[in-house]
Amino acid sequence: MVFKGIKKRVKHFLNRNTDTAFNNAEPVIVSRDKHPVSRKQISNNALKVLYRLESAGFEAYLVGGCIRDILLNHNPKDFDIATNAHPEQVHKLFRNSRLIGRRFRLVHVHFGREIIEVATFRANHPEDTKPVAQIKGQHKSATSNTGMLLRDNVYGTVEEDAARRDFTANALYYSISDFSIHDYGQGLKDIENRTLRMIGEPSVRYQEDPVRMLRAVRFAAKLDFDIEEATQAPIPEMGKLLLNIPSARLFDEALKLFQSGHAEQSFRLLREHQLFRFIFPEADELLNEDEPGFIERLILCTCQNTDKRIAEDKPVTPIFLFAAFLWPKVQQHWEEQKAFMPPVPALTKAAQLVLDQQVKVTAIPKRFSTAIKEIWDLQLRLQRRNGKKAFQLLDHPRFRAAYDFILLREQAGENLDGLGVWWTDFQNSDDNAKQKMASKAGHPRRGKRPSGKPSNNRYKNRSRSRKPKDSAPKSSD
Repeated sequence: MVFKGIKKRVKHFLNRNTDTAFNNAEPVIVSRDKHPVSRKQISNNALKVLYRLESAGFEAYLVGGCIRDILLNHNPKDFDIATNAHPEQVHKLFRNSRLIGRRFRLVHVHFGREIIEVATFRANHPEDTKPVAQIKGQHKSATSNTGMLLRDNVYGTVEEDAARRDFTANALYYSISDFSIHDYGQGLKDIENRTLRMIGEPSVRYQEDPVRMLRAVRFAAKLDFDIEEATQAPIPEMGKLLLNIPSARLFDEALKLFQSGHAEQSFRLLREHQLFRFIFPEADELLNEDEPGFIERLILCTCQNTDKRIAEDKPVTPIFLFAAFLWPKVQQHWEEQKAFMPPVPALTKAAQLVLDQQVKVTAIPKRFSTAIKEIWDLQLRLQRRNGKKAFQLLDHPRFRAAYDFILLREQAGENLDGLGVWWTDFQNSDDNAKQKMASKAGHPRRGKRPSGKPSNNRYKNRSRSRKPKDSAPKSSD
């Protein structure tokens, strides 16, 4: 059971009726002797921030995911703090801090590579959405015409802050003053039942911030929770609100979904709740027509390999993920472009067309998009391995990623005529064996695509035409 250490000790608290907890502003308070959260499990830097805020006369709580993860016997990576101190007051207390954000004003306290995020208690905006923030240059209205929050800097109490959090499992506050846990919305009960429940009316909360739909999927995948029925019901209909989210923010959310160790389950849930199309629209379109199932297998293999690397504490990069997710659309455009140009420029053109569409949705940084195009380009070049070309390709900085991508395509069921095996053997051979392999490797059949399927290349049998020479000498006139 998830709650081995806490279930018995707080059972009497979990049975209390807290349906009206937010209205009455009365949290369930679990004292230190009745919960398993220990300061030994909390970052020393987070404790330093908590103690300094308290010694300065402010309220200070460790809040959200870190408390939830400790209760679930997970190792939290981030430690967030909520306080009644305003951002400018927090900034004055810590010389190693920075004020960040406009829509949501925060303080980041830096301890080397670790950042402790400190947020001031938030309250709801006035219903008339009059300007209430003091930050220069902010929009005069608190919400857009779709109901999305444009700024969120109305400060309030801890009770008001809890009511504004997204899910009940994230509305847990650990008090540094007496080490108790304050539960404002049956979060402990929902954690025990492995249920993800939205605080407040889900449709309104999604309208305030459509990214909460992606967060619902991400937390359900990460925690192996079920999304409560009322929380998931509006998602398919309201998913289109994600079209209003800046592409840079959606790129960040995509990384959280697919690079946190639960990519496979995230993909399955995104498809189930009809949200994948708002992150990878062209890939989703092809998935709906994917009768052989190759595209789905390619994405699932990519997700599984990524999850495995993270589990083994190996580095991962969005380059490989985006290259795999977008590759089927590149192949489709490639076939179309080869009717007008040779294979190499056709592939370059296809790659650019796909990336130009994707960056409108998720703003892929140039350093990533350049590397993605190199991996795609090498899918064709890795076939041309005769003579010195094999040795030159082996030294290419993107060779390893391109080789892994070849293996991934074969793993998903694409027929590449043993290309992955050849390159595996080539890398594992001595110099003499490499020379023999390279000398025996022939050129790929002209007009043949990497999947092994022939293309209608109009250049295939095209011969050069030469202007006939005149047999008679030119006149000297």
